[in-house]
Parts: sequence; C-alpha cells; structure tokens
Amino acid sequence: MEKKIFIKTFGCQMNEYDSDRIYDSVKKIGFKKTNDQKNADCYVLNTCHIRDKAKEKVYHEIGRVKKIYRRKKKPILIVAGCVAQAENQEMLKREPYIDIVIGPQSYHKINELLKKSATNPKNEETEFDTISKFEYFDKIKNTGNKVSAFLTIQEGCDKFCNFCVVPFTRGPEYSRPLKKILNEAEILIKNGAKEITLLGQNVNAYSYFENSKEYRISNLINELEKYSELKRIRYTTSHPRDMTDDLIDCYLNNKKLMPFVHLPIQSGSNKILKLMNRKHTVEDYLNIYERLKKINPKIEFSSDFIISYPGETNDDFNDTLNLVKKIKFINSYSFIFSPRPGTKAAELKLIDNEVSKERLNEIQKNLFNYQINKNRSFEGKSVEVLVENRMHNQFKLFGRNEFNNSVIFEGNENNIGKIIKVKIENTNQNSLFGKIENNKNMKAA
Repeated sequence: MEKKIFIKTFGCQMNEYDSDRIYDSVKKIGFKKTNDQKNADCYVLNTCHIRDKAKEKVYHEIGRVKKIYRRKKKPILIVAGCVAQAENQEMLKREPYIDIVIGPQSYHKINELLKKSATNPKNEETEFDTISKFEYFDKIKNTGNKVSAFLTIQEGCDKFCNFCVVPFTRGPEYSRPLKKILNEAEILIKNGAKEITLLGQNVNAYSYFENSKEYRISNLINELEKYSELKRIRYTTSHPRDMTDDLIDCYLNNKKLMPFVHLPIQSGSNKILKLMNRKHTVEDYLNIYERLKKINPKIEFSSDFIISYPGETNDDFNDTLNLVKKIKFINSYSFIFSPRPGTKAAELKLIDNEVSKERLNEIQKNLFNYQINKNRSFEGKSVEVLVENRMHNQFKLFGRNEFNNSVIFEGNENNIGKIIKVKIENTNQNSLFGKIENNKNMKAA
C-alpha cells in the first residue's frame, strides 16, 4: 500500500536538492510525496546547522510535529541534514519521538533504514560515504520538473574556516564525475528546466580528473552552454580563493552564465580574515571584482558577512563598512557571529552584544539601502524574466531577472517556462512588481 512522506526543508539550496533526491529514492519502496504535513506516514526534517541555535530549533519543530499528531497515528520521524550529522546518537537519546537520524552523506541508505524501522524503530546513520551516495543516486532518475533546477556538483569543504561546521557535517571536498553531472543535467532539461544552478559548499572548487585531465566548473558551464533548451546558468556558493582565471573567462565567453556573482567575503578586514582562516585577502577579493567588472560592467555582486567576529575592533568593522560602500552589493546576508560547537572559534571571547547589534544594524542599513536602490533602478524599465511558477493562492506569476531579483506580475500560466519582458512599475527591498510588456517579446522555451 502506498504511504505518504512529507519533507520540511531548512537552509541552503543543497538541502532543497537533497530533499528532492530523497523523494526520488523512497518512491522505490512505496512512498509518495505529499505537501500535507498533517497526514503523513513519514515526516522528515531536513536540517541546517549554519544559523544560530539550529539544534534547539529542530527540537522546537519536533514539538510542533507532536502536537499535529497527538490524536493521530505517529509518523516515522526522521531528522536528516547537518544537525543530524553533528548531533547523531545524542538526538535519539534526548528525544524518543525521533525514529531515524541520518546525515547528508548517508541518504543512499534511507530506504534500508525505513524498512528496518518497522522492527527496529531507533536508527542512526551518519558515516561519511559520499562516493557511495552519489553512485546510488546516479542510478535513480531525477524527477525534478522545475523551470529553475538545482544540480549538486560538489560537496564538502577542505577550507576549515575557524567559524564553520561544514567540514564536520558535509565532510571533505568531493567532486562528482563530469559525465554523471551532464547526464543529470540532460534529464532536468528534458523535464523542463530552463535554468540550472550548480551547487556545492565550495562549488568553484569543483575538480574532477579523468584520463590525467582536470575538469573544473568552467568546463561544466561551457558544456551546459551547448544545450539549446537551457537558457540560464548559475552557481553557488563560491569561495574567493577558487575564483580562477578559467572561471572568470566564462563571463567573457559564455552567453548563458548570468551576470550575478554570489561571493562571500565575510569581513572587509584582513586581520579578521586571517583570524577566520579564510585564506584570501580583501585585495584578492577586489581584484576579482575589478576583473569581472572590466569584462562586463553589468555584473553585480552579493556576499555574506559575519559581524563582530571575536577580535573585531571598530576599525575592523569600518573596513567592512567601507568595502560595502565600495562594491555596493545588491543582495547580501549578514549575521552576528555565533559560535558552533567543535569549531576553533567556538571558545573565543564574544564581543559585547549591544555593540554587535549596533554594528549589524549599521551594516544592514547600508546593505539594504544598496539593495533598495538597485531595485528602484529597474522602475520604468523592461527586464527579461524567466517565469518559474504561479504564486501560491494568488493570480500572479513569479520569476527572476538575470540578477536573481524576484519579479511578480499578472500573467497566464502559458508563460511559465518562458523568458518574457516585464515592465517594472514599482519595487520594494526584496521584489520587483510589473506588467508583461507584450507577448511578441517572448522568447520561446
């Protein structure tokens, strides 16, 4: 008998990709995806460890699940993702409601664990087995049918930034075979993808050797360029140290690579970057910025910032502020430093909370101001939008322009999957709003 599985996904795009692949896997043993979280036979929390208090948020979420199913048959509760990897057996001990704990590199074992749960309701699998995982999923067709699709090409991290848990939750860097990636890309394109975003913890560190030849992300981008049905290519998240010449050259030669670069710097102070063990300098970052702007002045940047990292002085913070004012990032993420257990920065002395809040408010005021101004610059202009879907419970369509801005407008569902021109009438900090210019400007899917 067919059973229903619901997955609630937290965090990054890679978790979204992983959740979709879990759905593809469990179909083989009779589970069907449901969007109804109140009536599931299996309930999965695919967790993220990047944000503050991630572990406690998971237990809070489990409390919600308990309330939903208080008068119903309990679902098989699975905690997956990076929190599962970091906490493993401890989660089973602390919360009896959990049935299975599974880390990101063990998803190929989820069917086996679900089968075992009938007789052994407490299972944990958090071994790093990345190669086996990808070999398993390479044999299962990706059934994703989104206009804008994610495709993982690389996992793990060897950088060991002192604040980051990724090397401990996702393991060492691993790059998938180029042919396997292209095979999956072909399936996604046949399923209707017009845009593919290449994913990795350090996506531009992608490096795969075959017959003594190295293939890098630039090779993937240039191969994807050849698919006529594919209209746009993106990648995230990248590291400044791996922004190599061949990747930069892609912005000169590749017409489908979008002119938008998400490149986390974390701080505008070389002293703080060294304390973070980031392995790049502000000068390195500015060199990348200037080279890309020279290739195409239209290219825009977004970034990530950690505010009040231990040891940050007012001068260090002002260096970050000056960098923001110089580059004028159009969309960035900024957070006060919060320690992650097991990292080198976990035991460092924290900066006063009030000082940290003031700095965060100041940096966000500037970041949001540039974001708002960039959005306003589109008002009265036409932008090319790849239409992704109809918005939930609304008679409006959702898409993105080449800079990854959200664009919302009224339109026919026949527009989904097409690139159309939308004249922007007004904007806010996060979105652009407009009307379809005219149908003759549509680009066929």
